[in-house]
Amino acid sequence: MRRAAAAAVTVTTTTRMAAEGMSTAAAAAEATATAAPAAGSRWGRAWPSALRWIPTSTDRIIAAEKRLLSIVKTGYVQEQVNIGSSPPGSKVRWFRSSSDEPRFINTVTFDSEENAPTLVMVHGYGASQGFFFRNFDALASRFRVIAIDQLGWGGSSRPDFTCKSTEETEAWFIDSFEEWRKAKNLSNFILLGHSFGGYVAAKYALQHPEHVQHLILVGPAGFSSETEHSSEWLTKFRATWKGMLVNHLWESNFTPQRIVRGLGPWGPGLVQRYTSARFGSHSTGELLTEQESTLLTDYIYHTLAAKASGELCLKHIFSFGAFVRKPLLQRSYEHPGDLESICTIGGHFVFIDNPSGFHSAVFHACRKFLSGDGEEGLSLPEGLTSA
Repeated sequence: MRRAAAAAVTVTTTTRMAAEGMSTAAAAAEATATAAPAAGSRWGRAWPSALRWIPTSTDRIIAAEKRLLSIVKTGYVQEQVNIGSSPPGSKVRWFRSSSDEPRFINTVTFDSEENAPTLVMVHGYGASQGFFFRNFDALASRFRVIAIDQLGWGGSSRPDFTCKSTEETEAWFIDSFEEWRKAKNLSNFILLGHSFGGYVAAKYALQHPEHVQHLILVGPAGFSSETEHSSEWLTKFRATWKGMLVNHLWESNFTPQRIVRGLGPWGPGLVQRYTSARFGSHSTGELLTEQESTLLTDYIYHTLAAKASGELCLKHIFSFGAFVRKPLLQRSYEHPGDLESICTIGGHFVFIDNPSGFHSAVFHACRKFLSGDGEEGLSLPEGLTSA
């Protein structure tokens, strides 16, 4: 397998942390403290607390991430990895941005045993690496776990997004990930992607198979197109005024994040109701604790309310109805290989709904890379099924 040339990592912020550093009460208090302007400020005095706009920034996202990951017991390093301002040899910045300033990928690397296989985790649309907070301890017991925020999301840089096509949009994510890989001097790693992150991971693996030891797709988007799954209901809906309005909003790149931003001081409340419903009353598995719900809500709000960037990929990757424009299956047939499908109980965020089942599925999928599994890893663990 071809190895990548070593490259320097430019780090603006590196922090080492462990769960013992923050109690539940302190974490909740800090989350509340960052949710509003200082009371002594001019705007704080002028506006009642219920009407104050809730500020956010990259620093606040990283602070919310730190509070959320205080739940994790395994020590980790957080860093901002410099990927430059454009791909080498390209006249295009990331991508068609008006600025040539360097870009950074927010990265967390967890403590692991020496010689443990490397597992790189990529989040889905509208999410960030902190969504895997329930999984880091278990996975770090067997892997060297590295989780990232994709370019334009979470605590990573958020360049102006002016991509004009599906090809440019795919390059935004794939090429920025490749520059991150070079900066981290990684090769021969296991790549895990969830939802849209699975789409990006699969596209990356097809372009750079020499670096990917194993590919794990968790509820991946992008395997089928609208022509493969034509819907009579969707066709009829598009013909109505409501359908035309929704289609117009889609093609105008009206994202869910815009609603959170537009609600201003009511944005956190909307996110809290979503978190409580999705991972509480409508959960298909293990409910969030009060501490988890508070810290996850705070984290999600800050990641959604920040500057629009990577989220604007939506209309270029998917057509109305969330049908992918360039299906993965077409490319997969061009690059045949071993394919294994493992199922466990849980919703789209199975790693939050059913963390133990998710961990079992990942360990089983990577059994040949984990020392000590041997023949016993050949049979499916309890709770998993093969599709």
